[in-house]
Amino acid sequence: MLDLLFSAEVAEARVARAPVVALESTLVAHGLPWPDNLDVARELEAIVRDGGAVPATIAVIDGHARVGLDAGQLERIARAGATLAKAGATDLAVHLARGTSAATTVSATALVARAAGIRVFATGGIGGVHRGDAGDVSHDLVALAKTPIAVVSAGAKAILDLPRTAELLETLGVLVVGFRSDELPAFYTQHSGVRLEHVAADARELAAIVRAHWDDLDGGGVLVCNPIPTDAALDSGAIEAAIEAAIAEADARGITGKRLTPHLLARVAAITGGASIRANRALARHNAAVAAELAVALSAS
Repeated sequence: MLDLLFSAEVAEARVARAPVVALESTLVAHGLPWPDNLDVARELEAIVRDGGAVPATIAVIDGHARVGLDAGQLERIARAGATLAKAGATDLAVHLARGTSAATTVSATALVARAAGIRVFATGGIGGVHRGDAGDVSHDLVALAKTPIAVVSAGAKAILDLPRTAELLETLGVLVVGFRSDELPAFYTQHSGVRLEHVAADARELAAIVRAHWDDLDGGGVLVCNPIPTDAALDSGAIEAAIEAAIAEADARGITGKRLTPHLLARVAAITGGASIRANRALARHNAAVAAELAVALSAS
């Protein structure tokens, strides 16, 4: 059994059976630059608390799976930034055995959260099928398929092939539900052209759906697609041009695998003059708020 270390706040929530929302640490270490990343990490935790739930930012620190970070640990993750290892679910064993530290991706965060009994997880966007014919597919999709957790995100990252990602989610048996939207969000924008079959009108209905999926059907993960707020969305043409330029640059430099996504996000941020970072912050805040709503609704059902 995975040995977990809980923050005092999360430990108290577990005893009280209070709603808890998991937050990933890769967004903090690799998704945003210092000191914006620490500001956002603190802000997301505050939003979850304001929504009536307890935040549990997850990371591996000195070989221990931490569920909930204190102020010093959160700052340590943020200051380390891109120098900190990035751990997916399949990398966890290495860091646990060696006593090293790592920020957890969607797949690793979902695994640790599930081991801690947490059923709701807020992130920015999940990984998926990369563009082109290289066959680069994020383990996030496989982990989500087999882990009974609800992941609230602004769809998959816009740097990906969204239609193929949606198809693979269906193939893997991941339940995808739009939150007040019948279209797969495109991360920085609300529209991808990929229609969603299932839509939840509010957190109460969403809670009923995921409860039935887990309790009645023994289902796995649920991807809750929560579009970026309208006033924070970017121009679709401009962001697509930035993504294509970043991908072309990565191809020319031979950047692949785990290094690809951080590179693309950094280059898109540079090309857009920081607009993509501002959009990323806005959608992450929105996802944290909706995740708190869902966690509270689940605890009441």
